[in-house]
Amino acid sequence: MEKTLVLIKPDAFSKNHTGDILKRYEDEGFKICAAKVMQMDKKTAALHYAEHREKSFYNDLVEFMTSAPLMAVVLGGENVIERVREINGATNPEKAAEGTIRKLYAENGSKNAVHASDSPESAKREISIFFSELEIF
Repeated sequence: MEKTLVLIKPDAFSKNHTGDILKRYEDEGFKICAAKVMQMDKKTAALHYAEHREKSFYNDLVEFMTSAPLMAVVLGGENVIERVREINGATNPEKAAEGTIRKLYAENGSKNAVHASDSPESAKREISIFFSELEIF
């Protein structure tokens, strides 16, 4: 079973969209393999977003992701990485397809409700940042 990491970001979490977002994934047939509510610290954000460190938006991204609680989730299922990214929609909600999570719940391109791993390699790396093997079913 393929697995991916999803982060329900502080904007969506604080607006109580977590249940709706999780239901959407479950309705698509995905299994919740692990989940936790947490407040990301700067060390975790630096690990998670290491590939963006030199980009102009990096500091704002870290500030946002560490500003309030979020939910980290491991989802499992067939072709879950690609399918979750389709369900999430384009990063900018103005360009996201109707019915996608970002079209429904994102505020803008920065406060865009959810993160999802983009490849099997990044999924493995990102999951290990947030969960130990003992926490994943």
